[in-house]
Amino acid sequence: MTIVVCGLGQPLRGDDAAGLEAVRLWQQRYPAQARHPAVRVHLLEAPELALLDALQGARAALLVDAAQAQAPAGSVHCLTAERLPSFTAGTTSAHGWSPAETIALARTLGRPLPPRLDILAIVAADFSPSPSLSLAVRDALPQAAEAIHRWVAQRLSEL
Repeated sequence: MTIVVCGLGQPLRGDDAAGLEAVRLWQQRYPAQARHPAVRVHLLEAPELALLDALQGARAALLVDAAQAQAPAGSVHCLTAERLPSFTAGTTSAHGWSPAETIALARTLGRPLPPRLDILAIVAADFSPSPSLSLAVRDALPQAAEAIHRWVAQRLSEL
């Protein structure tokens, strides 16, 4: 079984870098888990179709990304791929196509997706051009890294 963890985001668009930074923090805090032979990690700054390549052959995948939502900035939500479009309805991505659009395209084209595909969404406060995260999102990174750890541990226990 291959488990994929993808950090998504644009590092020069403020909170859009949350997915990248959460995955990096998880890698720092849980290096053995991040380097497990069954785990592949991708940091994708402009994922678009590269996301489909990263997911290829995976049995389970977790996409970690910033999101716009009617929820407090810095809140962390784990969603199934089926719930992603409703969570991001009416929004656009700062890094090209949104994960929801990419997943929909893959389904339309008959491209195989992992049987288990989840999204860890970190609600953003600000997508303005900036190399810095907002305080609310920065403070949420440890919670997001812990959520990644729990998700990967669960998938590894299913091997």
